[in-house]
Amino acid sequence: MLTQLGKIVRRVAQQEVMPRYLKVAHSRKSDGSLFTEADLSCQNALTDQLRHLIDCPVLGEEMTEAEQHALWQAGQDGLWCIDPIDGTSNFVNGIPYFAVSVAFMRQGRSVFGVVYNPVTDELFSAERGQGAWLNNKPLPISRRQGGLCHALASVEFKRAPPAIAAAIATHPPFSSRRNFGASTLDWCYVATGRIDAYLHGGQKLWDYAAGSLILEQAGGYCRTLTQTDFWADDPWQRSVVAALDQQVFQEWCDWLDNVQAAAAL
Repeated sequence: MLTQLGKIVRRVAQQEVMPRYLKVAHSRKSDGSLFTEADLSCQNALTDQLRHLIDCPVLGEEMTEAEQHALWQAGQDGLWCIDPIDGTSNFVNGIPYFAVSVAFMRQGRSVFGVVYNPVTDELFSAERGQGAWLNNKPLPISRRQGGLCHALASVEFKRAPPAIAAAIATHPPFSSRRNFGASTLDWCYVATGRIDAYLHGGQKLWDYAAGSLILEQAGGYCRTLTQTDFWADDPWQRSVVAALDQQVFQEWCDWLDNVQAAAAL
């Protein structure tokens, strides 16, 4: 099933997304985020083809909020969750860091999923209880030695709590920081060992549905800023604290918890 899903996502991305790369007009949605014809074409193609794999509701980013919530409630026994182009701003501006993400979920948890970057032809995939892969090579690819002080971190400042953003800007606990603008790929970069620590202030369901599973099955760790159980938080606005290495993860969690505790005094 996972192999078939990977073939579908790769084919749709090559047919619906890449021919429009650097060639498509864009507009803005009500929340200010970019939207292109490629997003909708990719979502429609995936919706049609995924139903031939498993016939169940398909929830996509390019739907109304009311439609998404209704599908979420209707799909507890089986639900496709898709982000047709994560990193649309990168896609529009020619930055080769964007992806197509698809996960199959049951009872609110991801069962299997893929994240595909069509520029690099990197297909990240995972199945619960079976492991995670990059183009059929088991994840992780590498592990960095040392604790948080030596880590390369990905931090999304836009939605981070002000106290945490200020602390990171002035006294970062890690060695270096990046933010590339595509959450689905960020998860996968942590899973491969390319990024050591990850913080995002709030993701939607389609941002983490596949990526969180890939990290988990690669042996990584995640939680939110308010819940030690990642899956216990709000599915529509879920913060992310993650790392591949257990020591880095614990040090990262401790540091963030201390900053939040000090801010609450």
